[in-house]
Amino acid sequence: MTALSRLTAEEALASLRSGPDGLAAGEAARRLAEFGPNRVEGVAREPLWLAFGREFTHFFALILWLAAGLALFAEYRNPGEGMLQLGIAIVGVIVVNGVFSFWQAYRAEQALAALRRLLPQQVEVLRGGSVLRQSAEALVPGDVVLLAEGDKVPADCRVVEAEELRVNLATVTGESLPKARGPGPDAEASPLRARNLLLAGTLVVAGQCRAVVYATGMRSEFGRIAHLTQTAGSTDSPLQREIARLSRIVAALAAGLGLLFFLIGQAIGLPFWSNLMFAIGIIVANVPEGLLPTVTLSLAMATQRMARRNALVRHLTAVETLGGTTVICSDKTGTLTQSRMSVKRVFADGDFRDLHGHLPEALLRVAARCHTLRFPGGRPEGDPMEAALWQLASARGAAEPRRTWAREIPFEAERRRMSVVDAPRAGEVPGLHCKGAPETVLPLCTHLTVGGQTRLLDATWRAALVAAQEEMAGQGLRVLALAWRPLAAGESAARAEENELVLCGLLGLEDPPRPEVPAAIARCRSAGVRVVMVTGDHPHTALAIAREIGLVRGEAPRVLRGEMLPAMAPAELQLALEAEEVIFARVTAEQKMLIVEALQRKGEVVAVTGDGVNDAPALKTADIGIAMGLAGTDVAKEAADMVLLDDNFASIVAAIEEGRAVYENLRKFLTYILTSNIPELVPYLAFVLFRIPLPLTVIQILAVDLGTDMLPALALGAEPPHSGVMKQAPRPRGERLLSWRLLARAYLWLGPLEAGIAMAAFFLVLQASGWQHGEMPAPSAPAYLAATGACLAGIVVAQMMNVFLCRHPRRSLFAFGLMSNRLLLGGLALELLLLLAILYTDWGNALFGTAPPPPAVWVLAGGLALLMGLLEEGRKAVLRRRPEP
Repeated sequence: MTALSRLTAEEALASLRSGPDGLAAGEAARRLAEFGPNRVEGVAREPLWLAFGREFTHFFALILWLAAGLALFAEYRNPGEGMLQLGIAIVGVIVVNGVFSFWQAYRAEQALAALRRLLPQQVEVLRGGSVLRQSAEALVPGDVVLLAEGDKVPADCRVVEAEELRVNLATVTGESLPKARGPGPDAEASPLRARNLLLAGTLVVAGQCRAVVYATGMRSEFGRIAHLTQTAGSTDSPLQREIARLSRIVAALAAGLGLLFFLIGQAIGLPFWSNLMFAIGIIVANVPEGLLPTVTLSLAMATQRMARRNALVRHLTAVETLGGTTVICSDKTGTLTQSRMSVKRVFADGDFRDLHGHLPEALLRVAARCHTLRFPGGRPEGDPMEAALWQLASARGAAEPRRTWAREIPFEAERRRMSVVDAPRAGEVPGLHCKGAPETVLPLCTHLTVGGQTRLLDATWRAALVAAQEEMAGQGLRVLALAWRPLAAGESAARAEENELVLCGLLGLEDPPRPEVPAAIARCRSAGVRVVMVTGDHPHTALAIAREIGLVRGEAPRVLRGEMLPAMAPAELQLALEAEEVIFARVTAEQKMLIVEALQRKGEVVAVTGDGVNDAPALKTADIGIAMGLAGTDVAKEAADMVLLDDNFASIVAAIEEGRAVYENLRKFLTYILTSNIPELVPYLAFVLFRIPLPLTVIQILAVDLGTDMLPALALGAEPPHSGVMKQAPRPRGERLLSWRLLARAYLWLGPLEAGIAMAAFFLVLQASGWQHGEMPAPSAPAYLAATGACLAGIVVAQMMNVFLCRHPRRSLFAFGLMSNRLLLGGLALELLLLLAILYTDWGNALFGTAPPPPAVWVLAGGLALLMGLLEEGRKAVLRRRPEP
């Protein structure tokens, strides 16, 4: 490696048995088999068996193991009391829940891996003289790759050709400042400092090059230090911490209630083992067995829906943050617009020119030569703006499908211009050609071309040019200044400077807005999400586009230029952001980060878009970083939480909608499962306080929690967004998942209604058998078994109604289409089949301690469930008359 840096470019190629045209396809295949894929192995993952085992040792599982152990111990001390069946059932809860949780986590991980494979790193490589675009994993030593600004270096390489190349080595060395790299030999021994070596994982921030690969995969420098740079674990998201907090609270409540009932039972003289069975039943009834797998399923299904809507979520837990987004800082070009540029107006020779008429030769020459385009198959590929300029020149025979320059002075955000210096041509004086923002090009110009003659660029001409620029910008056009100068005799391309230029003219380019953006902007407004345009374009261009898409509707929006931001105090910028309509123009990537930080200090949840290398800090700083999948660089995608597969602003809005749906679905699920806790607790209260037969056994509680409730609850967790989710304000940043309003609805309203239905069904059967208060029928008495089955049926039927009521806390159940959630209908069908099996089959009767209830139970339970639905619909109707909090 060290010897390679000391060789010339030609010698380096020869030492790797390669050449300027790269490897032949057959030789590349042979080397791939020998050296293996260009892949850095990840840190050692937790074995599947260990991950599987963790599902049986977490906090909730430990509570259930304790309950099972107590039940089995009770069976040992006092056989024949049903504790064996209870212990087996609790172990069944642990096993089924653990297997399901592991399967969901594994499924979500596999889904994310599949989504990540949608965007593999691609690289341009020379094979037999032809440029191919292929996966970086297929690179082998000896391959010649083409790299340009924004590319991630795919393997350790030796530079053989370079033009103004600069590389960011932060991923390997930690240095943030870019370093220059070139093809010349270098005596430096360290590969980290050798000026002609590029290391895998580093980033090209300027210029372009050809380089030959000398080390791939784990043989690369990055591969050798991968264990120091890769993370070994993940941090819980706010939602995960909230779920864990909620689960601990509910579990502590369950244990507390179990202990309380045990003490009450002891006080009133219940037999010890019977009393212990009841206490265990209370604990089991209140542990939220399905909570965590439902969270996993809800997030996983949301990411899959987002992927179908062109939003690739890189981090599963970013879904929750998306739902709370309050501000979107969006680029203009390619995100709000179509990134299909075309020249619409030309100002040259002192006036606006007919686009289809004669245009000055010097202007066309700059348009044809000043670019970084590539021409696979003879067609321009690269920046849409440069392609539009080249096509303008090509239509008049002034452009060739190749690069014609000897040196590039690359575009930089601070300079807002780029230049190229001609390669020598027979019979032609080489020149320096420059294009860029008029504010940066005009100060470099001393003359301009008018009617084929060169004139002094005096104050009058400068005023006319500024007026032309503002006229075109006011029409929403992106304005570029084109200039050039001939090289002086003896002046080399390497020493040419951007000075004393001759202005050729101004071009106005149109990039029409995406047709779906105005509707997306309107949806953001109705959802309480503010959209702030942050662009590098001229303020007049930005304002014209903003008006066209409906982002600006007022007469006097606040327009701030990027150059103003560093001079503003933090408080001043925060106050400026309070303007109802604000636009930032001529903004660099560093200034974009200042805007994001100011919004966060105001308490906003900020989503920001970016596509360039320099956008990475803003993407990392934002609550949600959004990279462009089509135009974005590798570093922008790596820094982002989400990648837009179509670079479309409307996809951001769709992702926010899905994020809101996830949070709402978790609340629906919580309301549903917490409601059933009350009809499971009331029978025990009645048994202890009123000396009646126990209406519901522990094994029947398990049948509800693990059996009949499970699938409908999961279906609620997978609900698609409803039509009103984007018509409400974002949730407050500090809002709790488990709110007092949710608890009151579940525990003080829906739960008592369900308990009334269950107890009514129980007493219907019990009274029909001739039961008198104070009598305690034998546990195996048919009438008692039928009565407990009726109580179970009452809870399940009420929950079948409740699942529809929980679909929204305010909207009517009739607002949702019957087929809008097919998983819900399937869950209800299976729930009913399971209940019928428990009540009407021999094995169901034996396992769950039931007997078939009379038909009157179904009439009563169904009628009361309908009444419950009517009462809840009435409550919602009253709520809808009040403004939503």
